[in-house]
Amino acid sequence: MTSTPSGDSPGTHVDPELTGDDHSAAAIVVVSILCFGGLVASLMQTLIIPIQPEIPRLLNTSISNASWIITATLLGAAVAMPIAGRLGDILGKQRVLLASAALLVVGSLVCALSSSLIPMIVGRTIQGLAMGFIPLGISLMREVTPPRLTSMAVAAMSATMGVGGAIGLPLSAWVAQQWDWRALFWGSAALAVVITVLVAVAVPHVDDSNGGHFDIVGAIGLALGLSGVLIGVSKGNDWGWDSGTTLGLMFGGLAILLIWGVFEVRHTDPLVDLRTTARPAVLFTNLAGIAIGFGMMAQAIVMPQLLEMPSAVGGLGQTLLAAGLWMAPGGLMMLVFAPVSGTLINKIGAKPTMAIGAGVLGLGYLGAFLLMNAPWQLALASLICSAGVGIGYAAMPTLIMSSVPMHEAGAAVGLNGLMRSIGTTTASAVMALVLTSSTITFGPAEVPSHSAFRWCFLIGAVAAFLGVAITLLIPVVRNKTAAAEVSADAEPVPTA
Repeated sequence: MTSTPSGDSPGTHVDPELTGDDHSAAAIVVVSILCFGGLVASLMQTLIIPIQPEIPRLLNTSISNASWIITATLLGAAVAMPIAGRLGDILGKQRVLLASAALLVVGSLVCALSSSLIPMIVGRTIQGLAMGFIPLGISLMREVTPPRLTSMAVAAMSATMGVGGAIGLPLSAWVAQQWDWRALFWGSAALAVVITVLVAVAVPHVDDSNGGHFDIVGAIGLALGLSGVLIGVSKGNDWGWDSGTTLGLMFGGLAILLIWGVFEVRHTDPLVDLRTTARPAVLFTNLAGIAIGFGMMAQAIVMPQLLEMPSAVGGLGQTLLAAGLWMAPGGLMMLVFAPVSGTLINKIGAKPTMAIGAGVLGLGYLGAFLLMNAPWQLALASLICSAGVGIGYAAMPTLIMSSVPMHEAGAAVGLNGLMRSIGTTTASAVMALVLTSSTITFGPAEVPSHSAFRWCFLIGAVAAFLGVAITLLIPVVRNKTAAAEVSADAEPVPTA
């Protein structure tokens, strides 16, 4: 299906075959395909965690070098989201969605055929680049859904970022135990092929390309700056936070990002419109995204470790697969609460909905702080945390898209995805630092103390409630006059 821009407002592009109320079934099919693609792309975050202890032996490398396989995926995702969003605004979102799905095929095949470290890192990086699928899918939703379904669709697509990561752990553990480790990548390649075909055949190519030139210098600058900062944060615990390498990468990356920001402000067709990004509605939403992203990843890191730690030292003595199964309902909870979030957005607005989500996330961490003596207790806390993430994640893109012109929606949602990635990467570093700062001896190894886990849960609660406070600072645009201030060609902005 191909459609032309609607004449209702400049810069607005919709598919009349899907956005009419009498075409809800067709729109739901498209939304389901996009959500499935987002789910598979986000699965790549936790795909290899079950086999991580075996990677040094499988690839004949060191433990330190093997950790790059996870870091590479995080970096690829962080860089891809704003870049893919901008390419979608320029070239059309369906085309770039198709390219993202194809990248997932290529990356999975490279990993499946790899027998050494470097090809595996390359493949995992390419898999990370496929995460651009999610912000593109989110920004496409309002062009291919009836208005009454848009909030639900955006909520469901947003939730896939958390759901995929959560269910990936038990699913990957099961596949790795039943078959060879390469089956993980052959399976992801097969799923990626299915997604590629479905996007090519069933997702409409809406005429939403806005033209312009892709800012190659800006993309390179963003990639270099983000890589420096995120590698420094990710590897700080391994290298030492005061080592020259860590500090050099972090401060060097920040310096590059500062220069990049000056360049982008002066550029006539920037990769990211920083003036739009600096508007309070967008800025505070992105800052809240960092806090909520931190909260999502903190529980995904800390709870499995506590579940798997031997009971002799205060852990819960679960196997890897059992720990994954205890955590899996939390991932499903994110998906269950996505339509709840959509309903709340329609009833009370996106801003209070996001504040509610962050508040529920904080309550989940407080529950974990108080109840951490049995697997079912942690599973219950995980359910509460995941419900909060499902509600909060779903509201964020709605706030972003209601505050930017339509022709910048892809880049703006992609940048919001980057902010969430910064939150998750920071959480990984902070939780690792806390867990290694207070340890007890267990045989030849050092394991985190019970108090270290309590501190992690408390820090997660503080991050979530900080997200509530930031969300409450987001200004609300209430009418067309205010909406016109966003951009001369912006569409009417709904109350958030």
